Amino acid sequence: MRPFLIGVFTVLCGSAATKAQDVYLSVPESNIFNRSEFTSVPTRVMTNANRTNWDYAFLGLLPTAPTFTSVSGPNFTHSSSSLTLPGSALLWQLESMGGQMPSTGFSGYLPGFQSFSTSAVKWFEPPSISLGGGFNRGNINFIFKIPASQFSANAFRAGNYSMDITQNYNDFTPRNFKTVLVIPSAIKWVANSLTKYIEISSLNDYRSTSTRVWDLGSTEIANTVDFNFWAKAATNVQFTSSKGVPGTRNIASIKLGSNGSSLTTKALSSDFQNFSPANFSVAAGNRNSFIPQLYVSAEDFKNFFFEAGTYTFELNFNASSTDNSINSLQNTAVQLKVLPLSEITIPSSGRNVNFNFNTAAHYTDGQSQMIPNQITLSNNENFELYVKSDENYFKKGGLQTSINSNILQIGMDGSSVNVPLSKTPQKILFNGTPVLDRALNVRYTISPAGAQSLVGQENTTYSVNVYYSFTAI
Repeated sequence: MRPFLIGVFTVLCGSAATKAQDVYLSVPESNIFNRSEFTSVPTRVMTNANRTNWDYAFLGLLPTAPTFTSVSGPNFTHSSSSLTLPGSALLWQLESMGGQMPSTGFSGYLPGFQSFSTSAVKWFEPPSISLGGGFNRGNINFIFKIPASQFSANAFRAGNYSMDITQNYNDFTPRNFKTVLVIPSAIKWVANSLTKYIEISSLNDYRSTSTRVWDLGSTEIANTVDFNFWAKAATNVQFTSSKGVPGTRNIASIKLGSNGSSLTTKALSSDFQNFSPANFSVAAGNRNSFIPQLYVSAEDFKNFFFEAGTYTFELNFNASSTDNSINSLQNTAVQLKVLPLSEITIPSSGRNVNFNFNTAAHYTDGQSQMIPNQITLSNNENFELYVKSDENYFKKGGLQTSINSNILQIGMDGSSVNVPLSKTPQKILFNGTPVLDRALNVRYTISPAGAQSLVGQENTTYSVNVYYSFTAI
């Protein structure tokens, strides 16, 4: 007899683990950021392979309504943080069973949109008797909705918010599932001024000792992730004078900040800098609002932005997620226009210049006077200063005399130029550069020859008006 083996075979039996059919609802960023109602397409929540009728008890007269119950609490919970959304954020309603709405027959009805609760919530009211009708086999679809008011009231952070739901019909599968709100990672500029125009039309702006402040208008950024606010500008401000001459100014003379604590104030540079003192977080309504501002010190404003012309530069902004995976760029073009401005002032103490001829030397030697700080002038263009009289002759008691105004010569301290006074404007200051509140000493002279022409004139007072004016060059 040949030996034989008896094999022992072990068969392991068990149930294969199956993943529940969870309901994922991807919420578009446009609905979140625009705060507009979100409505899903018909979405399969359960499948019914066998049933065509509702459960009834007590002689088939009392229906068992199908229900949903939250078994994880009243809120949707974020997958990677402690943040939640209220159950009322999501509404739902039956759309079809097996491709059509179940029969409402005798007093059955479809409830309106409602939210999940820790208590059982009916999603359909079957007819009151079993003869009222049933439903088709197949997918059980629902419509989901997030009202616009929920986007305004809550913070929707990127990631998944879930709630565990159980339902009470054994033949509907799955019995337990998660409803998951999928929020995308996104940053979007909602409001920002693309241009900023600033006009300077008064010299007093340059006399102020206060820092110049210009706001750039309301900026609003929508976000589902935390972000930082970065900014830069070109190295130089481009300048074109009122006469068309180009030039530049260093951008570092301009600082960027905000009207509150939203931004840290820093000098602009050609490299991106983070102006956020802290991250801009995801807030209720998914919006962050603030007003960026530009600052120029009084000294820099006077030194670098006094000359008449146009100063332009572009601000480059970047709302960047804290992990730098999302960058949302925006630009603002800034134009500062300084109008041609000029001013000549003569203090009341220097408005009268008197020559007294009461000695022989006055007539033989002539006279000269230097009036200190008689004129204060301001001009933000290159200029020349002119002087003239209102008449070619002195007046006596308002009447013209024979004394020519050209006996009086006028010049500036530090200059050898003396011009005879006449109705025709005469240049007394050449190639003046832009200046603010420059005080000038004015020299008035009646030469010996001019003084000799006064011999024999009546002893009285003679006068002539003197005018000073600019010409831009």
